[in-house]
Amino acid sequence: MGLGKLGLSFFRSFVILLLLQISSSDYQMGEHLCHLKRDYSPTFRKEGDVVIGGFFSLFVKSEAHKSSFTYSPNWIGVHKTFMLKHYQHFLTLQFAVDEINKDPHLLPNITLGYELLNNLHSNKLAVENSLMYLSGRDLTIPNYSCDRQHKSVAVIGGMSSTLSMSMATILGLYKVPQITYGPFDPLLADKIQYPYVYQMGSKESTLHLAVVQLMLHFGWTWIGLIFSDNLRGQQFFYDLEEAMVRHSMCLAFKEKVPENFNQENGEDVIFFSKIIKSSSNVIFIYGNTYSLLEFSILMTQYILYGKMLVTTFSWDISAQNNNEIMNHLHGTIIFSQAKREIPGFADFLRSINSTVNSEDIFLKTFWEVVFHCRLSEESPAKMVYSLCPEGLSLADVPTRDLDTIIMTLSSNIYNEVYLLANAIHQMLQTEIKKTLEFGVHPLLSWKLHYYLKCLNSVNDANNEVCGDEARIVAETYDILNFQFFSGPIETLVKVGEVSPYNKGLIINEEDIYWPEDFPQTPNSTCSVSCGPGFKKILRENQPICCFDCILCIDREISNQTDAQQCLQCPEDQYPSKERDRCLPKTITYLAYEEPLGMTLASATLCFFLLTSLVLGVFVKHRDTPIVKANNRSLSYTILISLTLCFLCPLLFIGLPTQATCLLRQISFAVVFTLAIASILAKTLTVVLAFKATKPGSGLRKWLGSTTSYFLICICTLIQICLCGIWLGTHAPFFEMDLHSEASFIVIQCNEGSLFFFYCVLGYMGFLALVSFIMAFLARNLPDTFNEAKYLTFAMLVFCSVWISFLPTYQSTKGKAMVAMEVLSILISSAGILTCIFAPKCYVILLRSDRNTLEILKNKASL
Repeated sequence: MGLGKLGLSFFRSFVILLLLQISSSDYQMGEHLCHLKRDYSPTFRKEGDVVIGGFFSLFVKSEAHKSSFTYSPNWIGVHKTFMLKHYQHFLTLQFAVDEINKDPHLLPNITLGYELLNNLHSNKLAVENSLMYLSGRDLTIPNYSCDRQHKSVAVIGGMSSTLSMSMATILGLYKVPQITYGPFDPLLADKIQYPYVYQMGSKESTLHLAVVQLMLHFGWTWIGLIFSDNLRGQQFFYDLEEAMVRHSMCLAFKEKVPENFNQENGEDVIFFSKIIKSSSNVIFIYGNTYSLLEFSILMTQYILYGKMLVTTFSWDISAQNNNEIMNHLHGTIIFSQAKREIPGFADFLRSINSTVNSEDIFLKTFWEVVFHCRLSEESPAKMVYSLCPEGLSLADVPTRDLDTIIMTLSSNIYNEVYLLANAIHQMLQTEIKKTLEFGVHPLLSWKLHYYLKCLNSVNDANNEVCGDEARIVAETYDILNFQFFSGPIETLVKVGEVSPYNKGLIINEEDIYWPEDFPQTPNSTCSVSCGPGFKKILRENQPICCFDCILCIDREISNQTDAQQCLQCPEDQYPSKERDRCLPKTITYLAYEEPLGMTLASATLCFFLLTSLVLGVFVKHRDTPIVKANNRSLSYTILISLTLCFLCPLLFIGLPTQATCLLRQISFAVVFTLAIASILAKTLTVVLAFKATKPGSGLRKWLGSTTSYFLICICTLIQICLCGIWLGTHAPFFEMDLHSEASFIVIQCNEGSLFFFYCVLGYMGFLALVSFIMAFLARNLPDTFNEAKYLTFAMLVFCSVWISFLPTYQSTKGKAMVAMEVLSILISSAGILTCIFAPKCYVILLRSDRNTLEILKNKASL
């Protein structure tokens, strides 16, 4: 064991000596490399007591610019717009540092410096710049720092999450705080993998709600979604889909944009064909410029005609640099973080000229591209442009080219500089008591992490930043309208703003220029909205936005657009013709004031008077042969009963009451039974009179009036008994019928029991049928005063009327049913009056010469 321990100790000593030798060799190599310089300087550095690194992306990297900042004249024109937008990031950091250095209360006696590097949107260059930043020289020297004073404490950089990850692979090894200014990415929030990365970009946690509010405002419920194929895009898709479902909106399609389209397999054709064939007119595109780079390139081949695009400021559509594409992007709606204006920033821009920082390579490049001139004879642009005139400044750049308002990413950079300044300020007050110790403190950047957790940005106590959780706030988004005109002239016009949790949506539609494919506000729905009066019926196996419109059924309405269900009107109301509202029902009954009631009442009175007149004629001429020969007493009974029959309709006309409901059917039944029984007795008397003329006939004793009145009383008494049972069990009653007629409340009498009602009618029909049969059989009897033919016709009319009445009564409702019964009473009564008494009245009144016993006897002898 002793030898084993001695051997292990010896091995450890050997390894330590070997490492010291290697370290000594690396140190000597590093010392040698620190004295070497590149032919060009890829950075711009301004010294200070504390130096902040700025990793920005000014140019779009191409194959011609992999390792230098040289560029061709054609490239200058293509990327001018892109440079104008992103050079603001460099200027914002410089402005913020200068502002802090002038502040006597923030970092007193400490000067901030900065080191600016250009990543060219290349992950490879992001790693290389990280090594240059750590080494303190233009060359990349791994694991060695040429800067003895450790002045560089933190890095601001990462326009995209991929660039931030590439930088973190190197900077994280040395625990260098890295604050990204690009869009928030959930992958970078993983503190196990990226413990020293802090994100300043908004989480856009309410962007999906803002999008839904805009869509609802314009009625766009059938939306297409194109999003980047990464965790951030996937999370936005889930959030947007959930919000759309809550508001009954649908995704017509959803397509992930791959990093690389396999064009050999036609993947790009399939991708764009789905978009073009979709019935959705509005497409939302989510992702940043670089995750959608290949999609943007392919848009030059597959132009989306007839599609309204909505996107975010992260996808910089102005980077297309293709007039045809830009023309089709005209009218695009863009969501952007609300702009903020920094006091003094505009003056700062106007003060910048080509001689302010002659060593600033980024300013030099920017200057030559923007002003189309070269600053020196050595400039690579000399083959095209002449030397720049003196006195040029950024104030000469058109406002549309260089916005003096801080944009979203620049605002993040401005806040990050102040965040670092506040963190350093608090750390110096807590950790280091003497400023002299500052320059030699080896763990300064490591200690800074603690103070970056929770600090206020820009000294605003209401804007507290605590790591990556700080951006879960009620965000406000500007709504911009991209407008592109011939010239070419492009501009972004603010047309509104949306704050999902505060003010909601505010938009000025008159300021919006829609795409040329849409002469007015675009419409994007799967189905045309169902107007009031209709309800939606979902199509089978299709999203809820695809439906058919069905008219509401009777007694139902829908008073809103796209109603899921129709609403039933209250019983005292009825739906309008359009089925969009309920109207109060009108109370109705067979009134005397209306034409139908007035007509029936007039007819009733006329027939009543006519019957009374006939009765008067018969009474006046009671001693004439024709009246005596036709059983004078029975004729009086029939005429009296008919007079009462013609008065019965008056009980049916007018506002029903409980009394009239009880009386009208009973009175009608009893009086009509009396009339029919009298006719039956009259018919029987005729038959018996003929039979009794035979010698030895025993029927003579039945020819008296007693027999006739007994028969009438028996028949009428039976009807009275039926009516009594009816009244005692299911008597008629007054009611308000709410359902028979759609737009009316019918005040009517309910018969109580249809069974007894039809029993009463059936009994009258039975008597009428017996009378008809007897009269029909006796129609040819050779009697002088035989009136069987008239009785036959009278009963035929009566039976025909009431047989027709039954089905008609069943098929009508409300006051029409009452009118039908009144009409049946009048017609049947008038038929009896006419058929039986009209011939007699004709003889009595107009042919009195025939109303003699001799004429009648002569007629009988013929």
